[in-house]
Amino acid sequence: MRGRPRTFEEEEALDAAMRVFWRHGYEGTSVAMLTAAMGVNAPSMYASFGNKQQLFAKVVERYLKQPASYLPQALEQPTARLVAEQIFAGAIEMAMQPENPSGCLLVRGALVAGPSCETVRTRLSEIRAKAEAAVRERFERALDEGDLPASVDAADLARFVMAQVWGMSVQAAGGASREELQAVAAHALRAWPES
Repeated sequence: MRGRPRTFEEEEALDAAMRVFWRHGYEGTSVAMLTAAMGVNAPSMYASFGNKQQLFAKVVERYLKQPASYLPQALEQPTARLVAEQIFAGAIEMAMQPENPSGCLLVRGALVAGPSCETVRTRLSEIRAKAEAAVRERFERALDEGDLPASVDAADLARFVMAQVWGMSVQAAGGASREELQAVAAHALRAWPES
């Protein structure tokens, strides 16, 4: 007779670890905090997920596929403005879900981190840069399709949109309300380039 599949338990443990890292950042999270949240002892955690840094890498991968999946979905919108609107709406929705810590794991994970966390900080920076590059590529397509004015610099516009997202994440972590974040998004969209 076989027990419950290990992968199901590992998924629950990863979700628990994700919330701890999300709430406390990489450096602020201890192995004791992780094992308590995951319901495992340290040897079991190491056997299943590796060390803290390896576990964090798995958590970030899961985060991108689940809570942060709003970004690739937004890129499918038919116009550049709708892309931006959906990115803002997705970021706000994720930050306001009661089961999620506020803000964004990619920002909060390395906001306060010393030299020993340089690898983690660099990896999160690379992921944020990749997200911005995906938005830039979508806006370049919008330029090619005539959806954005020819005077628009796709890289600058992508940087602007993502700076709003990362900034809203910091504000959410500081206690900003849904209405306050929606006001930030609305103000950003008033600066949208018109043909």
